[in-house]
Amino acid sequence: MAFRLSAQSNLRLYNTLKREKRDFTPISSDNVRMYVCGPTVYDYAHIGNARPVIVFDVLFRLLKLIYGDEHVTYVRNITDVDDKINARALETFGDRLSNGELTLNEAIREVTETTADNFQTHMRALGCLDPVVEPRATENISEMQVIIQKLIDRGHAYVASGTEGKEVLFQVSSNPSYGGLSNRNLDDQQAGARVAVEAHKENAADFVLWKQSDDKAPGWDAEFIVDGNTVSIFGRPGWHIECSAMSERYLGQTFDIHGGGIDLVFPHHENEMAQSCCAFGVDTMANVWMHNGFLQVEGEKMSKSLGNFITVHELLETEKVGGRKWPGPVIRLAMLMTHYREPIDFSVKRLEEAETILKRLQRRVSEGKNEGDLKEFYEALLDDINTSAAIHAFSSLSGDVLAEALKVLGLPSATDTSGLDVEGINILISQRLQKLKDKDWAAADAIRDNLTAAGVQLKDGKDPETGERITTWEVL
Repeated sequence: MAFRLSAQSNLRLYNTLKREKRDFTPISSDNVRMYVCGPTVYDYAHIGNARPVIVFDVLFRLLKLIYGDEHVTYVRNITDVDDKINARALETFGDRLSNGELTLNEAIREVTETTADNFQTHMRALGCLDPVVEPRATENISEMQVIIQKLIDRGHAYVASGTEGKEVLFQVSSNPSYGGLSNRNLDDQQAGARVAVEAHKENAADFVLWKQSDDKAPGWDAEFIVDGNTVSIFGRPGWHIECSAMSERYLGQTFDIHGGGIDLVFPHHENEMAQSCCAFGVDTMANVWMHNGFLQVEGEKMSKSLGNFITVHELLETEKVGGRKWPGPVIRLAMLMTHYREPIDFSVKRLEEAETILKRLQRRVSEGKNEGDLKEFYEALLDDINTSAAIHAFSSLSGDVLAEALKVLGLPSATDTSGLDVEGINILISQRLQKLKDKDWAAADAIRDNLTAAGVQLKDGKDPETGERITTWEVL
């Protein structure tokens, strides 16, 4: 256990922007800053949403070990600005909105509070730490408007009128480096806003920063100064501007790491980077861009039409997958068994394999032999958080050493015994050991069989010092 991490540890991370793995050097080791795109809290998070949360939770834990708990700021946002959410808020609370009893932000909070709480509860069940800051988009509307005005002032945004009203649009041609993150030529770009491409755009790739709402749609008041004139647009923000606003507010104009799924490289992260760099006049929004790979289910792309769309709620709390509920640590290990940049084929077989591995590791912890060194384990994590290799390094660890390694990956070193009569189980085990000494085999087998039926598996072994029989147990 002598191997320890420090600010001098050689952490290497793959940077999507540079397309290579490089040594990581934070802007300031006193405040290492990371932003990860969070969920849109319209419904339960699916397992594809869970993968980046788990991946960057491991990185968060690693950074805290290297630089210290108080020197890492992890921001993961909640997107509660979405046309479907807004429409539901209007439908549910329209009368209270119109008479001024509720503000739009309050109505949206009512609509999304349960879903957001469920997301947080489910991510904790998967072993994920809470981020240091978890801002909501609705709490940063004014910050978004400030950035939009900066883009107008700097000649990177313009106001145009489409079939659905006025829009403030980002002008991609004003940014020569646009497309650098996704490695796409401007001519090949497809618009990435949450609204249809319209003829009023100067370029098909120009994306919405602010969009007018009609009389029946909710929105926020906004005023923008364009060529010395005030343009009032009651509306709502586009998709990408929210993350630029929240990351700048809590991490600064340029920070260390920006993470998310590979599906966000274009258009979301490309557009985030463009608008942040142009608004603040900086070379980059984040020094390192990291993206986890795609997730498939049983060899196919996950989709509702194929019937293989799986939510974290369904895995944890229903028997939809494999005819049973799955413990959070098992789901987490199933994700971490593959390097984060590689695609995952999520399957019942994979969950079963992860459960078997986790139980085996927990048995080795309980046996009490403190063997092995953490050097190989930590070196794997320092090499672009290679959790697959780190898990392989478990094979040489046991006891407290293995328990420490499991904790770093957010995995429990003992089976969850909540809800079990632990004292009663131990009494029955003692009674069985006595029956074995008395050679009352039938009675000993009956105790074992009853415990197995109750979901408790026994494992017999020998005390290395006395040679006497000892029995450990785990939950099946």
